Parts: sequence; structure tokens; C-alpha cells
Amino acid sequence: MTNIQMTYYQIIPISGKLLYLVRPKTLNAIMNEDFLYYLWKYHLPGKTLTGNKKEKIHIRHPGQQNYDSGPDFFNGNIKIDDTLWAGNIEIHTKSSDWYRHGHQNDPHYDNIILHVVYENDRPVRRKNKELIPTLVLKDKFDEKLYEKYRGFLLSKQWIPCQDDIVKAGHFEILSWLHRLSIERLEQKAKEIEQMLHESKNDFREIFYRKMLRSYGFKTNSEAFEQLAFSLPFSILAKHKYHLPQLEALLFGQAGMLRENFSDEYHKQLQAEYQFLSQKYGLKAMQPEAWKFMRMHPQNFPTIRIAQFAHLFCRSTALLQKILEAEKLTDVISLLQTEASGYWLTHFRFGKPGTSRPKKMGKPSLHLILINTIIPFVFVYGKRTNRQHLCEKAVDWLASLPPEKNYITRNFSLLGIKPENAMQSQALIQLKTSYCKDKQCLHCAIGHQLLKSTRF
Repeated sequence: MTNIQMTYYQIIPISGKLLYLVRPKTLNAIMNEDFLYYLWKYHLPGKTLTGNKKEKIHIRHPGQQNYDSGPDFFNGNIKIDDTLWAGNIEIHTKSSDWYRHGHQNDPHYDNIILHVVYENDRPVRRKNKELIPTLVLKDKFDEKLYEKYRGFLLSKQWIPCQDDIVKAGHFEILSWLHRLSIERLEQKAKEIEQMLHESKNDFREIFYRKMLRSYGFKTNSEAFEQLAFSLPFSILAKHKYHLPQLEALLFGQAGMLRENFSDEYHKQLQAEYQFLSQKYGLKAMQPEAWKFMRMHPQNFPTIRIAQFAHLFCRSTALLQKILEAEKLTDVISLLQTEASGYWLTHFRFGKPGTSRPKKMGKPSLHLILINTIIPFVFVYGKRTNRQHLCEKAVDWLASLPPEKNYITRNFSLLGIKPENAMQSQALIQLKTSYCKDKQCLHCAIGHQLLKSTRF
């Protein structure tokens, strides 16, 4: 194969005018290590190659890619002429990067069995002055592969492979979505596990915090989380059978009882909160933390707080009941709550309106299940070595309808329509963790599309 030559056009200002000048650049100037990792990992230059000193190099196994500090690939297995080597492999765009990165001073790099580079511009030696075997990848792979990859990187579309994604194949896409759904669930589980670690495994406190945060949904999630931190579960649980006291604590800590209104409900909550806040030494949040603008009144934080108070009051030992539930419909029944009587005719304090029940809608309940309850059940199963809970969490996710948001809508327009929440979660993971940062080389769809360019 011949060296890849690509021509790029740059706008260069000359004497106050913009002139288009053709400035050729070779691939050397734009090659990146991520692409070289990809070539090496998937044997794309081939398994038997010629080294820098004309030695025959056979790649028996490329090793495991290292995403932390140290050599790029661990436990590689190669044969150089008649000698078998097992060890670590380092990859650079230019061989001189070895010295630029200071590897000559790091003992972890002195036992490298192979230095893989795109361009060999400087010999690299161990501390004992012995030359490190070097494999040059320049001219050893199909230029169409790199052209396709560069096309992804330079794409300005919603996702880099927008015009080609369905060409990856139905089976390959479904398989990748399944893996992404588990990856996203594991990601959420990791966040919960970190919170559990910080709280010394206080499951009830962390479940309470996560649940209260979920009632803020996207707009007020941080404010609800702040409310949870300001009002520990241990305090709220002492009043779990008395709804007015629960409402007083929640609304009072939210900073929503500072104004004076004429209605008796508000006055009662004020009096309750004044007593309880002094008893427990509580300090209320600033009311400015709450967002009401451009929101549907059913989603106002006042309504969500009232609904959470009702849930807390009627569902004692909620976490245990969820863990014991076999059917998802049983969990949904536990979560179906509505705000107390005052909120039938109010969306905010002191502003009456027409009578309307304030029940949590199914789409909102589904989001709480997807983002909070199912990940928590999954974590609990892992922490207690109860595999059936992990499996139940995955089954519940697959039985919920898909989420409706801009990500799922856009993927549907591209021909990938999620059939359940498991797939919609996978599409969110695909967009936010791969497409957004153009991690095409780490995406199974991107790999499939790149692989197809070689045939």
C-alpha cells in the first residue's frame, strides 16, 4: 500500500484579505494514538508484519488495553523471528514521543517487548542502550479505513455516523444496545455504591436521598437533593405516620413557609415547622433554589413535595417492599400517590384555582423506576450476593415502555426505534458516552461501519 496523502484547505489572511490556499498535509501530521490503538487491538494491519530491522513479527495476541497510567497494552504475546515474547507493548504516533513523554526515566517502560509507531523518527533504547524492537504501521493498513474514521471525527451531524448507522446491521445494533443498557445500569449503580460507601452503607438514607432527588426530575433534581441533605431520613422517619408533620418538615426545610398567607393549611404547617425545626436544630434552604418558570403546573416542586410526603406516610418500609415484590405492577402500586387535600385546588401556596387531583402520572413513575428504583435494586442484589435481584432489575427495565425524549426521537428518525426502556436507556448511553465525544473506535456500531470499508 502507498503512503496516505490527504489535502486540506485552510483560509490564510494575506494583506487583509482571505485567500484560499491549498496546503497539503501528510497523514503523519494528523494521525492520533487512538486510531493506532484501534489498529493494533483488532489486528487490522495483519498478524504477521515486518519490523524496523526487517525481522518477522507475528502477533499472537495484542494484549489487554490499559486505560490507566503505564504501558498501553498489558500481557501481549508476539513472536519475533523464532523467539516468543510475552509482556507489555507501547504505542506512539512517532517513536520520538517515547522521550517526549519521559518514558526513558520510568522503569515501568524498560521491559517493553515491542514499540508500535506510525512513524519511526528516532531510535528508542532501553537503559542498557539496547534497541527496543519497533513495528512501524505506516503503509501497513488500508487508507479507506482512516478516511472513514476521519469522516466521523469531522462530522457536524447529530451523530457522526448519521448517514450510515443502519448499515451496521440489525443484529449488531441490537447486541450493542443490550451491552449499552447494562453499561448504563452499571454506571448508575456505581454512583449509588459511592454514596453507600460515604454513608457507611446506610441503605435507607441513600435510598431516601435518591428517591427525593428523583422527584425533582431534571429541572429541580439538585434542589430536591439539597433538601434531602438538609433533612436526614432519621428525622423524617420519626414522623412517618403523621402527614401534616411530614409536610411541615419538607416544605419548611425547602424554605417555602417563610411567607405569610391567610389560609389555615399554611399557618398550620408554619406552626408545626417552627416547633420541629427548633427541636431538631434545622436550618431551611433558600427558596430561590426552586424553579417554577416554564414548567407545567403538575410538575411544580410544591406538588412534588406534597406527593413525596404522601408516599413517605403511606409506604412504610418502602425499600423492603420493593425488594420483595415479584411483579413490577406491585411496585407501581406502591408508588402511586397524590398530594393532600389542600393541593386539589392549589399549585402553589396562597394561589387557589380549579379543583384537580394531583396524582403522579405514569410517565413520571416510569422515570423514577428507571433512574432510581431499578438501579437501587440492582445494587442491593450485588451488595448482598442475591443474583435474582440483579436479574429482576434488568427484567423490570425491559418490561417498561421506552422513554420519550429528544434522543429517542432522533434515533427513531434514523431508523432505530426503541421497543422498551432497556433500549431507550441504551440509546441515551450511546449518544452521551460515545456519539457526543465521537468515541467511534470504542463503539460496536462504529467498529462495524469501519470494518465494512475494508471489503
